[in-house]
Amino acid sequence: MGRLNKYWTLLEDVLTGIFFISGLGLIFYGVILRYVFKTPKPWVEEISMYCVLWGILFGLSIALRNNQHISIDLFYDKLSPTIKRVVDIIANFVGVVFCVCLVYYSAVLVVSTHKTGMVSMTVGIPMWLVYLILPLSGFFFLIRFIERFIKNMRKAGTYDSSSI
Repeated sequence: MGRLNKYWTLLEDVLTGIFFISGLGLIFYGVILRYVFKTPKPWVEEISMYCVLWGILFGLSIALRNNQHISIDLFYDKLSPTIKRVVDIIANFVGVVFCVCLVYYSAVLVVSTHKTGMVSMTVGIPMWLVYLILPLSGFFFLIRFIERFIKNMRKAGTYDSSSI
């Protein structure tokens, strides 16, 4: 399981990095074209926006993996370790349910967009390709929530004498 997790982590990191670097590179390219050569290209803005968006959405699972999502610890820190575990289990279960809904309904959106043949305004990219990030990132996010849920369930199943 550790080896699979290692490859999954690498995949998350590589995809996020590729899309962020591509998006930022395109933005830099667009700035150079616009202000140095005075020949702006409208496709650069659209493609860079999609790349950065894909990078952000793939990065959601990385932030969850590294426990870097926004959280409010004011009340959580005052709870006993046992109650904290229960809250963690419930929160991760809700995250799993959210991700399942996200994957399902975004897949429905991708399929319906594919059927309509909608394309982007500037470049003419099929919009179903742009929307494909929603179920993909939702799946990546789901995997991390399931991983956290399982870890919390394992912790809840062990006896911890410090919580008494």
